[in-house]
Amino acid sequence: MTETAEARLKRMAMRSWRRGTKEMDLVLGPWADAHLAGLEGPELALYDQLLEENDQDLMACIFGTQVPPAPLAGLLHRITEFARTRLAQG
Repeated sequence: MTETAEARLKRMAMRSWRRGTKEMDLVLGPWADAHLAGLEGPELALYDQLLEENDQDLMACIFGTQVPPAPLAGLLHRITEFARTRLAQG
């Protein structure tokens, strides 16, 4: 059975908020709320791929202590900038 577009977005939003580490919940959850519905095609597939990554590896990429996988680098940069802006606004 093929996943509907609506079901896919719901699944991805839930995975963004329920990562396993609270830190990644607070990074990916708000980003998904703000951007997930606007993603299409390849970018949506890329975010789905990002959701499969280990939280510790993602945090290391966000903090700049690890180089992100090349396909995810641009998306992780956007997510990192979004999180930094949110934190700066308090």
